[in-house]
Amino acid sequence: MTLIVILLLALVPTIFIELGVLLLLREKRKKVLWSSVIINVFTNVPLNLYVTFVDESFTTILLAELLIILVEAAWYWLFVRRLSQAFIYSTLCNAISFLTGLLFVLLFYMILLLI
Repeated sequence: MTLIVILLLALVPTIFIELGVLLLLREKRKKVLWSSVIINVFTNVPLNLYVTFVDESFTTILLAELLIILVEAAWYWLFVRRLSQAFIYSTLCNAISFLTGLLFVLLFYMILLLI
């Protein structure tokens, strides 16, 4: 599998999950929704490059996700102008996409074990 495919397999579902979370939170402003797509390109891709080539430990991933929550909260604040709302958006989007990805990986490995 090429690096581009690996990065897209992480990025595309993340974007859709986080857009879904924002829509469930009743966010309708296009600038906020598009900003989610943009910030995910700038946070998800470097995270996955780091995990792929440097350190794939759970602790590293968790610490990186916490840093990403802070970065994305600052980004959302530029658009929503309420710090509490920006942190809610960032925390929920990242927690749900992270847990969904973790569940997917666990299910994938369980299926592999059954084959």
